[in-house]
Amino acid sequence: MRPVVMIDYGGKMPELQEHLCAFLEHCQKGSASFEQLRVMVVEDMIYLIHVKEMANYVSLSLSKEVELLFVDLEQDPPKMRTLEDNNLLGMQLISIQKLFSLYFPLEGMRNDLLPPDRTELREDTKSLSEPTNSQSSLLIDLSSCIHDTKVTVPTINGWLLGYPVVYLFSTDHIEHAIYNLSTKFLRIYKILVHRNSNPDKGSRPEELMSFSVPYDMSMRGSKEPWAETFLAQMQSKWGRCKQTWSSLEMEVSECYPQAIAL
Repeated sequence: MRPVVMIDYGGKMPELQEHLCAFLEHCQKGSASFEQLRVMVVEDMIYLIHVKEMANYVSLSLSKEVELLFVDLEQDPPKMRTLEDNNLLGMQLISIQKLFSLYFPLEGMRNDLLPPDRTELREDTKSLSEPTNSQSSLLIDLSSCIHDTKVTVPTINGWLLGYPVVYLFSTDHIEHAIYNLSTKFLRIYKILVHRNSNPDKGSRPEELMSFSVPYDMSMRGSKEPWAETFLAQMQSKWGRCKQTWSSLEMEVSECYPQAIAL
């Protein structure tokens, strides 16, 4: 259903990634269904990814088949943008996506592949292509992909997790972005799924993913065109997983202004 799932933000490293890699290695020994899973790290974010689905998602992102909108938090009030606006952050994000496409080509992940024009990545290659005793071959550290850019981890995180609307602000305006978002009413969008179970017992909804959008920029709630497109895309994915999930739906709620951590 999702190519990337966030495990933790600012967690205890490297113990967490080591334990997660060990657990994943144990799972792969027991079942081939886990062989496409890897642990990925970007700065202090740690994710569980599906290599094949990740490659497909990155490719769709670069081809613009995945619609992505941005809320520019450097503006007050915030403004909605697209990658076609030719702003610096948008262009840098595209460059990062291209770097990800080199590590996750559609024909399969290549740990030994180096981007041709990033010397910093060459210096970090040993951590990708030559695992040491302290690093599992199941770990992919792509922190260096965002070095030398103004793109923040929350923006990368929003894209990786498949949110249709992503917060955009540079590393020079983090405090302004936090204040700007903390003073706004928000809508919380949740994608809920129900697991197939005994009809007599029923099934409680489980949250597949959730994200927020400033209230003033989502007045139509689930009827926003981007929200309807996103729900249709998620329902298409759910159609391939009906053996596990009996239904999928979108829930929209409101949230009062409150302190936000970005």
